[in-house]
Amino acid sequence: MAWLTASQALAALGVQPQTLYANVSRGRIQAKPDPQDPRRSLYKSEDVKRLAGRKAGRRTVANVAAEAIGWGDPVLPSSVSTIVDGRLWYRGKDAAELAATSMLEQVAALLWEAERISLAPRAETVPTPEQPLEAALITLARRAATDLPAYGRSRAVLVVEATTIFGEVVSAMLGADRAHASHVHTRLARVWKAPKAEDCIRRALVLLADHELNASTFAARVAASTGAPLAASMLAGLATLTGPLHGEAYLSVQALARAAQTSGAGFAIRDLLAQGRAIPAFGHPLYPNGDLRAKALLAQFKPGDVYQEIGETTQMLTGEYPNIDFALAAMTDTFDLPPSAPVILFAIARSVGWIAHIFEQQSMNQLIRPRARYIGPPLTMS
Repeated sequence: MAWLTASQALAALGVQPQTLYANVSRGRIQAKPDPQDPRRSLYKSEDVKRLAGRKAGRRTVANVAAEAIGWGDPVLPSSVSTIVDGRLWYRGKDAAELAATSMLEQVAALLWEAERISLAPRAETVPTPEQPLEAALITLARRAATDLPAYGRSRAVLVVEATTIFGEVVSAMLGADRAHASHVHTRLARVWKAPKAEDCIRRALVLLADHELNASTFAARVAASTGAPLAASMLAGLATLTGPLHGEAYLSVQALARAAQTSGAGFAIRDLLAQGRAIPAFGHPLYPNGDLRAKALLAQFKPGDVYQEIGETTQMLTGEYPNIDFALAAMTDTFDLPPSAPVILFAIARSVGWIAHIFEQQSMNQLIRPRARYIGPPLTMS
């Protein structure tokens, strides 16, 4: 396999360095560290030649727009977060490094561009729900029906409102907090009776706080672009998160683990591959060299035997690395957390990112309204 230096790749493509890095982050060009100088990267020659061979003049505006919808070019400018060179950045700060020492509250202050955020729970007693996601959806729906639209209100007022809504969502999902924990990760560890998992929970919340224009964030921004109440935009994000290809992808991992316990990891994985199916929670279009969020989380605990076998066997057979969904499922198994812990962590943490994007979208004062490319029956005149 031939590899090019950065200067060779840039010359072949005729682009600026940031465009080359963006193509790497979106999985269009495979990159690896230069063995002669780990500070530099090498780029797969085949990928560079393929992109260089495209005739930009033949790509219509409609085609470019259509490609952008599915893992394509950014459809919205944003300063909240980005993925570059296989790393996730929150307003210019490495998310994996933040996860080593920061709490979700501190990340909220960074993403919301606020001085200090206290994500305190509601004071009144709230019973522990049987269906946490349902409770959160109902809470946001009630507020969405009565809260004021976001347009015409200052950022300071909206930050206060966002803090209140976030506290209500957490309380709806976790129930009463009689101990009045000051931090979300502490409260989660206490509710789940998993003190040994507290630091991993903290790290997971930070790593999940935002992920640029993922499906749920885009949905939240579309709602925000209409001027909808803050709770309504968050509701759009949470509703989108519940899909099996997004926040509930962990369910496929847990199903694979059950199959592996019964028949062995090797058989279960080979069976999926024989059916032409991808192994769930392995590989990610934005992380061609492995999801660093998963690496950062998996480094903090030893997964159970079944998850270790799944990871080793899948990497051997496919060459793919585990992504964050696998790491959350493995963490849930290791610390004996509730089965729905991954999506609860996702919903709580990503609420912080949704709010940051909602603020940004409102500041643009622009409606998001794509056009459709009609492919239905021919139009006929009567």
